[in-house]
Amino acid sequence: MDYSAHFHREILAFEQTARGAADGTDAPLIPSCPGWTMSDLVLHLGGVHRLLARVIQDRLTEQPDLTDITLFDLPEDHADWPRPTGGPHHGPVPVGLVDWFAEGAARLEALFRSVDPRVPVWTWSAERTTGFWLRMQTIEAALHRWDAERATGRRARPVEPELAVDAVTQTFEVMAPARRTWREAPAGAGERFRFRRTDGPGLWTVRFDGDDIHLTTGATAEDAADGGTADPACDVELAGTASDLMLYLWQRIPAERLDEVTGDRAVLDRYFTLVPPV
Repeated sequence: MDYSAHFHREILAFEQTARGAADGTDAPLIPSCPGWTMSDLVLHLGGVHRLLARVIQDRLTEQPDLTDITLFDLPEDHADWPRPTGGPHHGPVPVGLVDWFAEGAARLEALFRSVDPRVPVWTWSAERTTGFWLRMQTIEAALHRWDAERATGRRARPVEPELAVDAVTQTFEVMAPARRTWREAPAGAGERFRFRRTDGPGLWTVRFDGDDIHLTTGATAEDAADGGTADPACDVELAGTASDLMLYLWQRIPAERLDEVTGDRAVLDRYFTLVPPV
């Protein structure tokens, strides 16, 4: 998959939405990111981009000091910008904030396109490569584009199927293990979940076993034979479009928005409501 092309498209759409909100009226609230306005969201994503551009450009292999504000290349005139903590920050979205975001996103995109994804750099994951950040930030760009569009009052466009399918897999390869560690989640007892895509091929079976998460992708012979009917070995099954499955797993939409949910809802809530949206 060409992550850089997806990153470019999603970042451009995010910027256009943010610029549309920088119209002199109060910054809209972000319903899917409680406690944030559009200004907070732009500052968050822009700050991440500037930080990672420095990490990749300087080939940093240790986490930088986040109190070092030079990492973020702030302009001299940013007195009306939101603070990085607290919120929601009301008032108009500063046009200069959106300009700063666009410049930082372009810088990061250029690095993603020019640096070998195998180059080792610091990450918070076991995978310590530039390619980790390319995949991670492409998914985050799509999520926050969706957040921003929803905040404007119009229907947020779904995530492109190719990227959404990868984001579902990435959830179980990367995000779910990390979230369980961060939140000190209880050990799994063999609970099984099946996620089925309804707008194309895609099937994910997940088992929580102790501290481990076991993922199987693709349909088995048994799955093909039963035509997608419920698997009695699973505690919960969920079906939806690739975009909706991704948005559910990233806690943007409730299970009720999916096409189908069957099984033990208490087990579902235990494993998929661990952290607030980020």
